[in-house]
Amino acid sequence: MAADISNIAPYNWKYLTWDTDLEIEAGNNRKHSKLPRNPLEWSPTYKTYLAVLGCIANFSTTYAGGGYTSGTSQMSDYFGVSQVAVLVGVTLYTVGFALTPMVLAPLSELTGRRPIFLVSGVFFAIAAVCVGVTRIYTGLLLARLFLGCANSVFAVIIVGVVADIYSGDEEKNAALALFTGGAMFGNGFGPLVSGFTAQQLGWRWISYILAVFVAVMVAVFAVSFGETRSDVLLRRKAHMLNTEYEEKESTQNSDVRDEHQTYPTRWYAQERQSAPQIIRISLTRPMLLLFTEPIVFCFSLWAAFSWSVTYAFLIVIPYTFQVTYDMSLQDSSAIFAAMCIAAVLMTILSYSHYRLARLCGFDTLANPEVRLYFPAVESTLVPIGLFWFGWTIRPDVPWIVPALAVGCTTMGMFSVYLAVFAYLAAAYPKEAASANAAQSMVRNLMAGGFPLFSRAMFETLGFGPACSLLGGIGILLTFVPWVLIWAGPKIRAMSKRAFGNAGD
Repeated sequence: MAADISNIAPYNWKYLTWDTDLEIEAGNNRKHSKLPRNPLEWSPTYKTYLAVLGCIANFSTTYAGGGYTSGTSQMSDYFGVSQVAVLVGVTLYTVGFALTPMVLAPLSELTGRRPIFLVSGVFFAIAAVCVGVTRIYTGLLLARLFLGCANSVFAVIIVGVVADIYSGDEEKNAALALFTGGAMFGNGFGPLVSGFTAQQLGWRWISYILAVFVAVMVAVFAVSFGETRSDVLLRRKAHMLNTEYEEKESTQNSDVRDEHQTYPTRWYAQERQSAPQIIRISLTRPMLLLFTEPIVFCFSLWAAFSWSVTYAFLIVIPYTFQVTYDMSLQDSSAIFAAMCIAAVLMTILSYSHYRLARLCGFDTLANPEVRLYFPAVESTLVPIGLFWFGWTIRPDVPWIVPALAVGCTTMGMFSVYLAVFAYLAAAYPKEAASANAAQSMVRNLMAGGFPLFSRAMFETLGFGPACSLLGGIGILLTFVPWVLIWAGPKIRAMSKRAFGNAGD
């Protein structure tokens, strides 16, 4: 690239990295303090603050996805359509959520994370208002699709932010646990709050409250969220240095160069790919990994099933508790508190995973399968919770018993969600974003369809058999982490892309 630049202008172009020793820094400390710093070297306090903001942003996406379902009955009456037709809004939301990041996420590599966050956040709030004010059914569906497109970036790019600011495995795991906790907590808190909101204020206020929350969140991001993308900051630093050099040359009437240079010094950072190149890669590489890498394919199915159960619960929990225990909408919505509590407990527990692994002498860097040891056990809580829920939600059994089953299932789903992100990032370090984009797409597309038939399935089969069907599928998928613990190194060795192959 230096050769290309030297043909453009008569300067002595030098490549800038975070380790570059800059002569100008020693002589101009005031301006040096304003230059961008390596995100990996930011203070632990600010990194933690960014991780918490990311957790809140991810929480907002699942809150928006689940809260909508609490107003299903009221929307059905208002628009004069069936409840299944209203739930198409959930499906369209997940479609937008699944596909939009394939374009917007790579754009963050060009413009940086911050602009994408802010612009998407503004449209997120606008879309939430549109859902609340719409007067026609078609408008409702379009607004929900737009809402999914707008807020999907928060869930995807936050994973990139974690990679931007953390280098250690234990730090990344803690941040990802917080990220997962935000997502799972939002799944429960959305319908929990929205059930009360719909019964007391009406279904439109579900979206109005969401819009206010998002607006405040975006304002906080605008004030305190700094750019984290390393190459974007380096290009910004190079531009600032070159501007300083030009100012110094104009005031001192001399060039910034040493005695052996023919031309003045200028800096350049890593050349970025064009937007079409990045978007082409982001659209094709996840598909390539999904259909050529057995690990990515199996993990996508594992994650998709767990996420689908989560979305099925959004419909099944209010329905089953209202039918069985004659609960009101807000009373049945209170059951989602079990999901919130389970998410908090698993977030705390997940912080200790890496520490326990190291105490046991496991090498988390050389052996990605270490990340599956705890989830392989914890994920069995998904089928256990499903069987427990299906066969205990009866009038002669206290409501707290199936409510505890909801918490049990959520704990298992949390472990699956976290394990998939962590393991794919470790097994495909050079293509982690694409691998997780593949599973995220499959996960959301599959989950979006479940609310459309979940209630009908429970009405037709009965609560116990319906949960047994889901639990049986869950049992089969619990073998996925165990197979990789046993054969993961061999599978990765045969892959051309995974960590631990012949090329590493």
